[in-house]
Amino acid sequence: MIRAWFVCACLLAAASGVAQTPVSTPPASAPPAATTPREWNSLSPQQQQLLKGHQGEWNGLPPDRQEALAKGSQRWLSMTPQQRSGAQQRFTQWRAMPPEQKQVLRERWQQYRSLPPERQQQVRESFNRFRQMPTEKRTQLRQQWHQMTPEQRHHAVQPMRAAPPPPRHVPR
Repeated sequence: MIRAWFVCACLLAAASGVAQTPVSTPPASAPPAATTPREWNSLSPQQQQLLKGHQGEWNGLPPDRQEALAKGSQRWLSMTPQQRSGAQQRFTQWRAMPPEQKQVLRERWQQYRSLPPERQQQVRESFNRFRQMPTEKRTQLRQQWHQMTPEQRHHAVQPMRAAPPPPRHVPR
């Protein structure tokens, strides 16, 4: 069961990574695509166990796909059980989304990845603060946001874009 979830998560990661950018221009931060095939035996025994469903087709997979699966399996192996559970939940949610919503999320992810690292950090911190709010407050903010016109939304986020990042709170 876990292996099936892992393979699905790898496919999602690979598919969303490919779909984020045009084929002709890879993102500046992406490593060059793998051009040489990866041997099955170069995988650790744990990776081979996770990817055993691909063993028969491994040599026929494109090198960049082999590399994506190998990296995904390594990441999965480094996750805690709680992180794996969260990844499984997110994948289930992703599969239930209509294609249009997936495309919107891919575009937003691409926009996020094009931000400077400092701005990405601000966005992550804002998102984490939002997630820590009580459910009622988040619902209220969402309702306010949906009632705004695009121009009002633009003006609402401008101060956040210009402000320096909030001080980082490190839990003890």
